[in-house]
Amino acid sequence: MSKNLLQIEGIVKRFGGLTALSDVSLTINAGEIYGLIGPNGAGKTTLFNVLTGLYMPDEGQFTFDGHDLFRAKPHKIVSAGIARTFQNIRLFGEMTALENVMVGRHIRSKTGALGAVLRTPSSKREELQITEKAYNLLKYVGIEDILNEQAFNLSYGHQRRLEIARALACEPKLLALDEPAAGMNPSETEELKELMSKIRADGVTILLIEHDVKLMMGLCDRIAVLDYGKKIAEGLPEEVRTNPQVIEAYLGVPHE
Repeated sequence: MSKNLLQIEGIVKRFGGLTALSDVSLTINAGEIYGLIGPNGAGKTTLFNVLTGLYMPDEGQFTFDGHDLFRAKPHKIVSAGIARTFQNIRLFGEMTALENVMVGRHIRSKTGALGAVLRTPSSKREELQITEKAYNLLKYVGIEDILNEQAFNLSYGHQRRLEIARALACEPKLLALDEPAAGMNPSETEELKELMSKIRADGVTILLIEHDVKLMMGLCDRIAVLDYGKKIAEGLPEEVRTNPQVIEAYLGVPHE
């Protein structure tokens, strides 16, 4: 039986008079790929932002791997083991691919500011380890041949893979991916599906937002559906696909 890795209960997030999330509860088990779908404006990215500390929830509970992370700051959430990518790619364009991944890796570094400035032997050793780890992650996601290319020169598909590599550099227990297949062609999407399956097989739990419903149905172990900030369905992909409320939310008409 898999243990509960992430659990949120009764999460509410308001922006002025707008309630973006209303009493959202879900549990993600260790080792699964958990999907989050819903129409545009349903609150999916808002929930991601709450789970990664970019938005402070107004109400509810949030625990991860036994730690209370309700209203925790982003750095504490990353340290606890949650890393993410963004719907709109957020790479350091002027940096190389290798340097981008190294930035993600520094969250796990032990060298303090003084050691980095003085270039102590231990800081030099750790920098070499960070460089090696970053290269291995680029190789892991299949783009080690572009390690010295600046991020803004990379193809869209390579930028997506680079962002995943940078998130993996944080050594997450849960990897939250916000529309990683957006803008990809069918072959790139299939390659991404294989990468996500490999990441899960290597022990990282995945929380996935994606508009490609076919991809979600073929990849996810369980799926939750948001609509107007509320969870309207949750279950196995086939259960969700045939749920009348889900069909109505997507098509805008009652299910006959």
